[in-house]
Amino acid sequence: MASFQGTKINPTSFHKSQLPFYLFLIPLAILMLLPILFIFNHAFKPQSELFTFPPRFFVINPTFDNFMELSRVTSATGIPFSRYLINSIFVTTIGVFVAITITSLSAYGLSKLHFKGKKMLFEINTIALMFVPIAVGIPRYLIIAKMGIIDTYFAHILPLVVMPVAMFLIKQFIDQTPNELIESAKIDGASEMQVFLHIIRPIISPAIATVGILAFQAIWNDVATSTTFINDESKRTLAFYMMSLTSAQGNTVAGQGMAAAAGLLMFVPNLVLFIFLQSKVMNTMAHSGIK
Repeated sequence: MASFQGTKINPTSFHKSQLPFYLFLIPLAILMLLPILFIFNHAFKPQSELFTFPPRFFVINPTFDNFMELSRVTSATGIPFSRYLINSIFVTTIGVFVAITITSLSAYGLSKLHFKGKKMLFEINTIALMFVPIAVGIPRYLIIAKMGIIDTYFAHILPLVVMPVAMFLIKQFIDQTPNELIESAKIDGASEMQVFLHIIRPIISPAIATVGILAFQAIWNDVATSTTFINDESKRTLAFYMMSLTSAQGNTVAGQGMAAAAGLLMFVPNLVLFIFLQSKVMNTMAHSGIK
């Protein structure tokens, strides 16, 4: 009886009892896949299909004209396209690393260390979840200006590495670690950093992967920092450049195709990273959870 129930609940191969789940999950998966398909189709539509009425979801005659036009316009600007790309890669890489480091260490301190004011600091972080970025735009600018890092790469990184949601998420993972495990490691002579690196870090790998996705998306797609804190054009990022380029050409017919191509170029890194880290998150949850 136990074997039969196990086969029905979690069969090793296809079983007819799975059909209701497929009937529900497949349409839902297709529905969630439609926006991604639209982005790819829209970028390869010729001008005639971009303005077809009623609009068509799928491209009929795919073309690379939108990308060629985007390449032609970018090559005619004073600052090369590669400069914006390098700026985005540099800022995003450093920003993701710093965000993961700060949030994970902070979460470990708030979860497992004992010090005065710990509860108040966590409450402040929780309250910070209520504020959207636009609500703190002016104080953030005043802080960046007071620190003297206007027109530097630090202005790109610093405002985005503080992630209250990420810190809250990682803390919830660390909370499930038994205190006895940490105490036994300290009895064996492990320092706080060794405890974090060898015990805590493997446990919070799913949360770290999630924070990596969130930080990458926030920094890679960010336009506000280049607009607000950067005056030197050579230090601005690819997201800002694509936005300004498509906005400048937006009133033209060709501008619509360029905007579609630029949107796809900005979207693909997010998609690739999400697919890669999603598999890692699922694998880590399955094999490194505490039982």
